[in-house]
Amino acid sequence: MGKGGKFQRSKKSNFMKNKKNYHKKSAHKKPNRYMMVKKQIQANKESEDLLKRQQLAEIKYNQKKEIEVDHSSDSEPEDQAENNDFQELLFTLRSNKRTNEVESSESSSDDEEEEAEVEKSDNEDELEESSDENDSEHGSEIGTENEASVEEMNVDQTINTEFLDDSIAHDLIRDNESDSEGSDSEEENEERKDSKTNNHSNPFTTHLKHDLSTKLFEAVSSTPPKKETIKLTWPTLDSLIVEIPRGNDEPPTKRKQKFLGDEEVFASEGQVPKLYNSRNIKEEISIKKQIIENICEANKSETLTSLQTEIVSVASNYQDIYYPHRTHQNGEQLRLSYCIHTLDHILKTRQKVLQHNSKISKLKASRKNVIIPDEFRDQGFVRPRVLIVLPFRDSAFKVVNMLIDLLNPEGKSATVNYKRFVDEFTGDSLHFPKKNPKPEDYEQTFSGNTEDTFRVGLSLTKKSMKLYTPFYSSDILIASPLGLRLIIGAPGEKDREYDFLASIELLVLDQMELFLAQNWDHLLYVFDHLHLQPQSRQNTDFSRVRSWCLNGWSKFYRQTLLFSSYDLPEFRSLFNNRCHNYQGKVRTANVVKNGSIRHVIMEIPQIFHRIEVKSLESSFDTRFEYFSNTILPQFKAATMAHCMIYVPSYFDYVRIRNYMKKEEINFTQICEYTKDNKISRARTLFYHGGSHFLLYSERAHFFRRMRIKGIRHIIMYQPPMWNNFYPEIINLMQEINQNPRDDVVNNSMSITVLYTKYDILQLSAIVGHDNVAKMLASKKQTNMFMNNE
Repeated sequence: MGKGGKFQRSKKSNFMKNKKNYHKKSAHKKPNRYMMVKKQIQANKESEDLLKRQQLAEIKYNQKKEIEVDHSSDSEPEDQAENNDFQELLFTLRSNKRTNEVESSESSSDDEEEEAEVEKSDNEDELEESSDENDSEHGSEIGTENEASVEEMNVDQTINTEFLDDSIAHDLIRDNESDSEGSDSEEENEERKDSKTNNHSNPFTTHLKHDLSTKLFEAVSSTPPKKETIKLTWPTLDSLIVEIPRGNDEPPTKRKQKFLGDEEVFASEGQVPKLYNSRNIKEEISIKKQIIENICEANKSETLTSLQTEIVSVASNYQDIYYPHRTHQNGEQLRLSYCIHTLDHILKTRQKVLQHNSKISKLKASRKNVIIPDEFRDQGFVRPRVLIVLPFRDSAFKVVNMLIDLLNPEGKSATVNYKRFVDEFTGDSLHFPKKNPKPEDYEQTFSGNTEDTFRVGLSLTKKSMKLYTPFYSSDILIASPLGLRLIIGAPGEKDREYDFLASIELLVLDQMELFLAQNWDHLLYVFDHLHLQPQSRQNTDFSRVRSWCLNGWSKFYRQTLLFSSYDLPEFRSLFNNRCHNYQGKVRTANVVKNGSIRHVIMEIPQIFHRIEVKSLESSFDTRFEYFSNTILPQFKAATMAHCMIYVPSYFDYVRIRNYMKKEEINFTQICEYTKDNKISRARTLFYHGGSHFLLYSERAHFFRRMRIKGIRHIIMYQPPMWNNFYPEIINLMQEINQNPRDDVVNNSMSITVLYTKYDILQLSAIVGHDNVAKMLASKKQTNMFMNNE
């Protein structure tokens, strides 16, 4: 008994020790059991969803089979093929269910495996934000189906908690309920708010989410596009013309019934932009709260101006904008407007990508061989989404500072590579003489760094910015036309690169008149390389690329914002022929009542010659023949000395120069490529009568704004593109600029302007809209203006 009692006591003590160790181990493994059970529940949930789909398919298959009894024998082959499709789908669903059950039984997880894959963020801010993203309903990650039919199935989901501790069971039930109900993200809240206030969904989501229907694609891709034109009148923008592509009077959203009751939703047609109230714009418009909080400080005003409100109203509707009334007074307002829209677009896109990254990582952690659903397609071929084209480094410097102020007013010190950016994009400004100063608009245009060869990439996080990022790691690209032309290269070159332009969703062109003065072909060359098929796949995740991007429809989803100080045919052509936004486009249509001719102070007859032309292609030769055969011989006489020939186009300048050299006409020349010493010599010869003609290009006047002295006669080969140059050139004929030693009679002065019907925009800016209408309707080919008429 003693030994037996001792043996029992030792056995009992060992049992107590093992029990304590068991509780310690079980407590230590509690989180692993929690995760394992949670994953088991999720797997069961997926299996039940697949079971629902299987039962739904069987019901539809049985219904269809009953209907097929009454069909004729002619339709038997097609019906048999559809029946085979149903059978294959049922077999696939059953196989997927068995596969998921096997995977769920074999899966064992811990805390580290749950967080094995994180978002594709580059810094801690992105990781923190991605952890705060909420999941959508779990059933949507597997597939969509007819909700009404599923509810009729009435399949209840229960959790067996008998073998769990109370705390673990409580947590699992709470997590399961949260997964099934889902919590709204910030984006979903903004969309719901926008739908309540504007009676339609968030334009950001609807613009990029769906594919084009067949009819809408035909409408927007046809030449000319099938569109509806609406005229609006707003307080500041005044007359607006809204053009929206229409797909043969179809409903805005067409739904196509697909297999198993799923629906394919097509992109909605564009809507007429709604004018927001500047006082309540924070509540009405769908802009990120982070941006709204910083607008007042960036704008240095409590509210947006009327112009900014109207520009943002159209831009937030994701329609193209052409605004040709930019001035030095409203330039900063326009810059803030498109910076608000740019930053809002990038932050919303970034938030959606991070949200989808979080969901995809959870899907991959729950089961193997996951096929990413189409609802997670949120990207293009490459990362850059916004391209801002600017003429000078100084303009880029202002835009970057504006973006920083909107993102985080105190973020300049936290902006990566900001000091390098300041060193490279400031300084090197032109010296403006105090004696005989340049015109005010010239000093405002060329103040700051006027280097026109630059390109820089920007990547954004939630509250900070990084400059000089590689193009394929950037969200925003800021560059000049020449800077892009150099990196794109020419056909045949080895080091060519233009894949970074394949997925541009927002294109901003500011100060377009300066592109025309620099080299318009550079900008057209950039447009030719937008949205091309990438030559490399290393920067593309095809599982996340949107379907319309794969179809080659990116140009129909790109929004383009154009801002210019002048309304010119080149800008109209770019807007009409290179902008294909399926949401539509908006441009101002304000007529010029009083042209720049009212600023002419010289009492000299101004004669306008109309040249009849048949087409735009033949107009160049017809104009040159009229000039060389009719106009130029009249000014070869000695009494017509000191004659300036003003030529806007450099191609026409070269053609006239070659002709005058061939005819051995006494002339001198000044163009934008003429060196300083030759310019000084040409001006001296012309002033003292050593040269009968002065051939002068408009671009030379734009970049130098020289005061040419000794002018007595002016021949404008074409109306100036910059309408303010017209009175500026004519006013150089004042007596103070004449050579007192000349024997020419002072009253011998004249002004001759040649124009065709294709010069209406330039002519309207000079003489006014009403006068142009009279000139074109007149039977006379010459019209004269006198004393500012």
